[in-house]
Amino acid sequence: MAQLRLERDEPAPGVPAVPGLAGGRWITPAAERWELVYNPATGEVIARVPFATGADVAAAVEAAAAAYPAWRRVPPVERARLMFRYRDLLERHFEELALSITREHGKTLAEARAEVRRGIEVVEFAAGAPTLMLGEMAEDVARGIDSELVRVPLGVVAGICPFNFPAMIPLWMFPIAVACGNTFVLKPSERTPLTAVRLAELFLEAGAPEGVLNLVHGGREVANALVAHPGVKAVSFVGSQPAAQNVYAEAARHGKRVQALGGAKNHLIVMPDADLEATVGAVVSSAFGSAGQRCLAGSVVVAVGEVGDPLVAALAEAAGKLVVGEGTDPQVDMGPVIRAEARDRIAGYIERGARSGAALVLDGRKHPHLRGPEGGFWMGPTLFDHVQPGHELACDEIFGPVLSVVRVPDLDTAIAVANRSRYGNAASIFTRSGAAARAFRYGIEAGMLGINVGVAAPMAWFPFSGWKASFYGDLHATGKDGVRFYTEVKMVTSRW
Repeated sequence: MAQLRLERDEPAPGVPAVPGLAGGRWITPAAERWELVYNPATGEVIARVPFATGADVAAAVEAAAAAYPAWRRVPPVERARLMFRYRDLLERHFEELALSITREHGKTLAEARAEVRRGIEVVEFAAGAPTLMLGEMAEDVARGIDSELVRVPLGVVAGICPFNFPAMIPLWMFPIAVACGNTFVLKPSERTPLTAVRLAELFLEAGAPEGVLNLVHGGREVANALVAHPGVKAVSFVGSQPAAQNVYAEAARHGKRVQALGGAKNHLIVMPDADLEATVGAVVSSAFGSAGQRCLAGSVVVAVGEVGDPLVAALAEAAGKLVVGEGTDPQVDMGPVIRAEARDRIAGYIERGARSGAALVLDGRKHPHLRGPEGGFWMGPTLFDHVQPGHELACDEIFGPVLSVVRVPDLDTAIAVANRSRYGNAASIFTRSGAAARAFRYGIEAGMLGINVGVAAPMAWFPFSGWKASFYGDLHATGKDGVRFYTEVKMVTSRW
């Protein structure tokens, strides 16, 4: 962790402050507003976040703008070598980063390691910059005239990240942007900022020039300041649906390129011919991994026909055996939720769902295998059966370990139920039938699909391709879409 400078008027003295980064200098400003960072498994305060002012945001953008002309001139092959060095440092500090994620987020170490791995894969993809930046050329498009397409960086770009993937989502953003020749201002979540600071430290250690990556902290006001700043050419955002919609509208109003990834309500269709044992394992992992706090969590099971009763019984048994506790314990299957208010909000959904007539099969408020220490933000796996498709349990993004089962008579109805959702992030089907899988792939209105896969997460070289209210923009995160998002094209027509 960078050396932290403490101010006399900071709250909670003795608790380390989280620094920002501008022009290669680590800075802890004398902020007017601070928030505390907690270990969700214990409730312990582990850091304090100073919220950046408008001047702090401007300084970070100006530092990125000052670094841009020289960085743009660096050949792509040299930018790729920076990514190779960075990748090696991330591997060397793999366990440290995973522990940092678990400490500030609460997910299990196994989940944190998987997150770091997926982030490193994006860095490996970004190391392909010399190939990814290739243009196109055609001679004699008319007599004696040639045309060529040149791909160039945008300038200063910004990334605004959520709490639920403190390492992976920043690594979705700045490595690709920087490899393409841009400079970057990153705003991690104020709830989980510590891992982002360590990622930035390692990026500097890998040899990133001053100002190529900059870091500011804060909430909505800081995000809005980045979106509005005239020096920022593009904005990448991941967060809730209302926030994504707002960032998209504001960025467009200011004439900026934007990709805004929002909420989700992912449906998992289970056919009568599905392999029940494999399906239950995939569904439980999808619904309750990371305590359901991820946009690819399967939160609605659509049980087709006679599979309903045995499926619900098996899900209840499997979910009821999950051990809930501190993520560093290797015997734990699921960690806490991020904050007490998140726990209370989830409990409200459970209470209202129980009153709605849906069958509360497993109540996470009274989980039998809760090992977490006192003071943590605990909520166990919850399972509802006979949920109506229009109920809030089946429609709202609860963002917690709550799984709802909707029963339907056939596949066509199952697809129609899933397509009623205003979200379109991901969906999966579990079946042995190629015909059913094809009908699902053809008819479902979602961007990331799984066939006998519970979490349909694309690899780094493909786009994270949500639809509908799960995504606002035209070019998605990661893969070639990410390269296209962080670059512009020049068309040159020449006669000699």
